[in-house]
Amino acid sequence: MTIKYQNELWNNKKVILGEPDRADPLNLLIGFHGAESTAENMLIQGNRLKLNNTLLIFPEGPINAGEGRWSWWKDGPEQQKSVEEFLFFTDGIIQSAISHFESRSINQISLWGFSQGAAASLVYAMLGSQDIFSAASVCGFLPEMPKQEKDDAPNTSILGIFGLNDEIVPSFLAEHALDEFKSRGYPTNIIGTNQGHELTSENLEKLTNFFNS
Repeated sequence: MTIKYQNELWNNKKVILGEPDRADPLNLLIGFHGAESTAENMLIQGNRLKLNNTLLIFPEGPINAGEGRWSWWKDGPEQQKSVEEFLFFTDGIIQSAISHFESRSINQISLWGFSQGAAASLVYAMLGSQDIFSAASVCGFLPEMPKQEKDDAPNTSILGIFGLNDEIVPSFLAEHALDEFKSRGYPTNIIGTNQGHELTSENLEKLTNFFNS
Protein backbone atom coordinates (compact mmCIF):
# COMPACT_ATOMS: atom_id res chain seq x y z
CA MET A 1 0.00 0.00 0.00
CA THR A 2 1.40 3.38 -1.07
CA ILE A 3 1.06 6.32 1.34
CA LYS A 4 1.32 9.91 0.11
CA TYR A 5 2.57 12.41 2.71
CA GLN A 6 1.92 16.15 2.71
CA ASN A 7 2.06 19.10 5.11
CA GLU A 8 -1.08 21.04 5.99
CA LEU A 9 -1.79 24.03 8.24
CA TRP A 10 -4.78 23.49 10.55
CA ASN A 11 -5.67 26.21 13.07
CA ASN A 12 -2.25 27.80 12.44
CA LYS A 13 -0.43 24.57 13.36
CA LYS A 14 1.50 22.22 11.06
CA VAL A 15 0.04 18.77 10.52
CA ILE A 16 1.62 15.98 8.48
CA LEU A 17 -0.91 13.80 6.67
CA GLY A 18 -0.33 10.30 5.32
CA GLU A 19 -3.05 9.20 2.90
CA PRO A 20 -3.14 5.67 1.44
CA ASP A 21 -4.24 5.02 -2.12
CA ARG A 22 -6.71 2.33 -1.02
CA ALA A 23 -10.47 2.71 -1.29
CA ASP A 24 -12.86 3.46 1.57
CA PRO A 25 -13.65 2.84 4.36
CA LEU A 26 -10.58 4.10 6.17
CA ASN A 27 -9.44 4.27 9.77
CA LEU A 28 -7.96 7.51 11.15
CA LEU A 29 -4.86 7.26 13.35
CA ILE A 30 -3.39 10.31 15.12
CA GLY A 31 0.21 10.05 16.36
CA PHE A 32 1.36 12.38 19.17
CA HIS A 33 5.10 13.14 19.41
CA GLY A 34 6.94 13.35 22.74
CA ALA A 35 7.63 16.49 24.78
CA GLU A 36 9.99 19.02 23.21
CA SER A 37 9.87 17.15 19.92
CA THR A 38 8.41 17.44 16.40
CA ALA A 39 5.76 15.93 14.18
CA GLU A 40 8.58 14.78 11.87
CA ASN A 41 10.05 12.61 14.65
CA MET A 42 6.70 10.87 15.07
CA LEU A 43 6.33 10.47 11.31
CA ILE A 44 9.61 8.53 11.19
CA GLN A 45 8.25 6.04 13.74
CA GLY A 46 4.73 5.95 12.32
CA ASN A 47 6.03 5.18 8.86
CA ARG A 48 7.34 1.88 10.28
CA LEU A 49 3.84 0.71 11.17
CA LYS A 50 2.30 -1.71 8.66
CA LEU A 51 -1.36 -0.71 8.85
CA ASN A 52 -4.37 -1.58 6.72
CA ASN A 53 -6.44 1.20 5.13
CA THR A 54 -5.37 3.87 7.60
CA LEU A 55 -5.12 7.65 7.28
CA LEU A 56 -2.15 8.86 9.34
CA ILE A 57 -2.06 12.25 11.05
CA PHE A 58 0.97 13.67 12.88
CA PRO A 59 0.10 17.05 14.43
CA GLU A 60 2.51 19.55 15.96
CA GLY A 61 1.98 20.26 19.65
CA PRO A 62 0.55 23.66 20.67
CA ILE A 63 3.20 24.55 23.29
CA ASN A 64 6.37 26.14 21.93
CA ALA A 65 9.37 24.49 23.62
CA GLY A 66 11.90 26.55 21.63
CA GLU A 67 14.27 25.73 18.79
CA GLY A 68 11.46 24.42 16.61
CA ARG A 69 10.30 21.85 19.15
CA TRP A 70 6.83 21.45 20.63
CA SER A 71 4.96 19.93 23.58
CA TRP A 72 1.30 19.15 24.31
CA TRP A 73 0.95 20.99 27.62
CA LYS A 74 2.93 22.96 30.18
CA ASP A 75 4.37 21.33 33.28
CA GLY A 76 4.19 22.94 36.71
CA PRO A 77 1.33 24.64 38.56
CA GLU A 78 -0.56 25.45 35.33
CA GLN A 79 -0.53 21.87 34.05
CA GLN A 80 -4.18 21.09 34.76
CA LYS A 81 -5.38 24.15 32.83
CA SER A 82 -2.88 23.44 30.05
CA VAL A 83 -4.13 19.84 29.72
CA GLU A 84 -7.68 21.16 29.42
CA GLU A 85 -6.51 23.44 26.60
CA PHE A 86 -4.87 20.42 24.97
CA LEU A 87 -8.26 18.67 24.91
CA PHE A 88 -9.82 21.60 23.02
CA PHE A 89 -6.81 21.71 20.68
CA THR A 90 -7.20 18.01 19.85
CA ASP A 91 -10.94 18.48 19.31
CA GLY A 92 -9.96 20.94 16.58
CA ILE A 93 -7.45 18.53 15.03
CA ILE A 94 -10.03 15.74 14.82
CA GLN A 95 -12.74 18.04 13.46
CA SER A 96 -10.30 19.40 10.86
CA ALA A 97 -9.36 15.84 9.87
CA ILE A 98 -12.99 14.82 9.40
CA SER A 99 -13.60 17.94 7.30
CA HIS A 100 -10.40 17.48 5.26
CA PHE A 101 -11.22 13.86 4.43
CA GLU A 102 -14.92 14.55 3.91
CA SER A 103 -14.85 12.81 0.52
CA ARG A 104 -13.52 9.60 2.11
CA SER A 105 -15.47 7.54 4.62
CA ILE A 106 -13.76 7.42 8.04
CA ASN A 107 -14.64 4.22 9.85
CA GLN A 108 -13.04 4.81 13.26
CA ILE A 109 -10.59 7.12 15.08
CA SER A 110 -7.60 5.84 17.06
CA LEU A 111 -4.70 7.51 18.89
CA TRP A 112 -1.15 6.61 19.80
CA GLY A 113 1.96 8.28 21.10
CA PHE A 114 5.32 8.04 22.82
CA SER A 115 6.21 9.54 26.23
CA GLN A 116 4.24 12.79 26.64
CA GLY A 117 2.57 11.92 23.34
CA ALA A 118 1.49 8.61 24.85
CA ALA A 119 0.09 10.56 27.80
CA ALA A 120 -1.73 12.77 25.30
CA SER A 121 -3.40 9.77 23.68
CA LEU A 122 -4.47 8.45 27.09
CA VAL A 123 -5.80 11.81 28.28
CA TYR A 124 -7.88 12.35 25.17
CA ALA A 125 -9.17 8.77 25.17
CA MET A 126 -10.41 9.30 28.73
CA LEU A 127 -11.66 12.91 28.58
CA GLY A 128 -11.96 13.98 24.93
CA SER A 129 -15.30 14.83 23.36
CA GLN A 130 -14.84 12.66 20.26
CA ASP A 131 -15.45 8.90 20.32
CA ILE A 132 -12.14 7.04 20.19
CA PHE A 133 -12.08 3.42 19.04
CA SER A 134 -8.63 2.57 20.45
CA ALA A 135 -5.58 4.24 21.99
CA ALA A 136 -2.02 3.01 22.45
CA SER A 137 0.63 4.30 24.85
CA VAL A 138 4.37 3.60 24.79
CA CYS A 139 6.17 4.87 27.90
CA GLY A 140 3.17 7.01 28.80
CA PHE A 141 1.69 8.39 32.02
CA LEU A 142 -1.17 10.59 33.21
CA PRO A 143 -0.57 14.29 33.97
CA GLU A 144 -2.63 16.39 36.37
CA MET A 145 -6.07 16.02 34.85
CA PRO A 146 -9.05 18.38 34.60
CA LYS A 147 -11.94 17.30 36.82
CA GLN A 148 -14.23 16.02 34.10
CA GLU A 149 -15.31 12.65 32.75
CA LYS A 150 -17.19 11.27 29.79
CA ASP A 151 -20.81 10.43 30.44
CA ASP A 152 -20.89 7.28 28.34
CA ALA A 153 -19.52 3.89 29.39
CA PRO A 154 -15.90 3.32 28.43
CA ASN A 155 -15.53 1.19 25.32
CA THR A 156 -12.18 2.44 24.00
CA SER A 157 -9.61 -0.36 23.74
CA ILE A 158 -6.30 0.56 25.42
CA LEU A 159 -2.83 -0.87 24.76
CA GLY A 160 -0.14 0.24 27.20
CA ILE A 161 3.54 -0.64 26.83
CA PHE A 162 6.08 0.53 29.40
CA GLY A 163 9.75 -0.12 30.19
CA LEU A 164 10.87 -1.63 33.48
CA ASN A 165 14.21 0.14 32.91
CA ASP A 166 12.72 3.50 31.88
CA GLU A 167 14.57 6.29 33.73
CA ILE A 168 12.38 9.10 32.28
CA VAL A 169 8.91 7.72 32.96
CA PRO A 170 9.35 5.23 35.84
CA SER A 171 7.46 1.99 35.37
CA PHE A 172 5.26 2.59 38.43
CA LEU A 173 3.93 5.83 36.90
CA ALA A 174 3.22 4.18 33.56
CA GLU A 175 1.57 1.18 35.19
CA HIS A 176 -0.51 3.43 37.46
CA ALA A 177 -1.90 5.26 34.41
CA LEU A 178 -2.90 2.01 32.75
CA ASP A 179 -4.37 0.60 35.96
CA GLU A 180 -6.54 3.73 36.12
CA PHE A 181 -8.08 2.80 32.78
CA LYS A 182 -8.54 -0.80 33.84
CA SER A 183 -10.25 0.24 37.09
CA ARG A 184 -12.69 2.41 35.11
CA GLY A 185 -13.71 -0.55 32.97
CA TYR A 186 -11.77 0.12 29.79
CA PRO A 187 -10.62 -3.03 27.94
CA THR A 188 -6.90 -2.64 28.70
CA ASN A 189 -3.86 -4.68 27.68
CA ILE A 190 -0.82 -3.82 29.84
CA ILE A 191 2.63 -4.95 28.70
CA GLY A 192 5.81 -4.38 30.72
CA THR A 193 9.13 -4.97 28.95
CA ASN A 194 12.82 -4.69 29.82
CA GLN A 195 13.26 -1.63 27.59
CA GLY A 196 14.24 1.85 28.64
CA HIS A 197 12.64 5.11 27.46
CA GLU A 198 12.44 4.20 23.78
CA LEU A 199 10.20 3.06 20.97
CA THR A 200 11.43 -0.33 19.80
CA SER A 201 10.74 -2.49 16.75
CA GLU A 202 8.97 -4.93 19.08
CA ASN A 203 6.72 -2.09 20.28
CA LEU A 204 5.88 -1.18 16.69
CA GLU A 205 5.00 -4.79 15.90
CA LYS A 206 2.59 -4.87 18.85
CA LEU A 207 1.11 -1.53 17.79
CA THR A 208 0.61 -2.81 14.25
CA ASN A 209 -1.23 -5.89 15.48
CA PHE A 210 -3.32 -3.80 17.88
CA PHE A 211 -4.48 -1.27 15.29
CA ASN A 212 -5.07 -3.90 12.59
CA SER A 213 -7.22 -6.08 14.87
